[in-house]
Amino acid sequence: MTRLETLKASLQQHLGDHIVSLSERLGEVTLVVSSAVWADVSTTLRDHPDLRFETLIDLCGLDYSAYRDGLHEGPRFAVVTHLLSLTHNWRLRVRTVCPDDDLPLVGSLIDVWPAVGWFEREAFDLYGIVFEGHPDLRRILTDYGFVGHPFRKDFPVSGHVEMRYDPEQRRVIYQPVSIEPREVTPRIIREDGYAQGR
Repeated sequence: MTRLETLKASLQQHLGDHIVSLSERLGEVTLVVSSAVWADVSTTLRDHPDLRFETLIDLCGLDYSAYRDGLHEGPRFAVVTHLLSLTHNWRLRVRTVCPDDDLPLVGSLIDVWPAVGWFEREAFDLYGIVFEGHPDLRRILTDYGFVGHPFRKDFPVSGHVEMRYDPEQRRVIYQPVSIEPREVTPRIIREDGYAQGR
């Protein structure tokens, strides 16, 4: 039995019905669980001696709204963690979906891996995913007055407002974006009569 087969067998044995799916691709194992058991499964992954994922390497948000050219069916937002077991020297990707697209919400993992705090704040800031139970869920990368979540697929590339220094007011001010949105069409799919240099 290979190491990844051993890992998958341990996950199936100790998580059982909590597993939505378990797959292996390109030498990596991905575990999908429901958001209802997200925190409980994470505790088991950390504490069970056959698993021992002591280290959370990363947590990130996902927006599936444009996935497969918009043909994705199912919840729009998901959260993914990347875990490392120093004891067993193996890695695991764990994914859960946020059941409500209007208020994407999952439980915080800060009681399981305290280092997840800033990662959850980043996913909240950039995707608008709320981590229930997080003690300090506020923006971490964008300005406090920022409106929206810039990694969502429907957020405009140029944003909604821009900052500039106003020498008369002697301070930074916000104003609507003055850049006209444009669609850049790659040259390979332009019309046949396109002439270079025009």
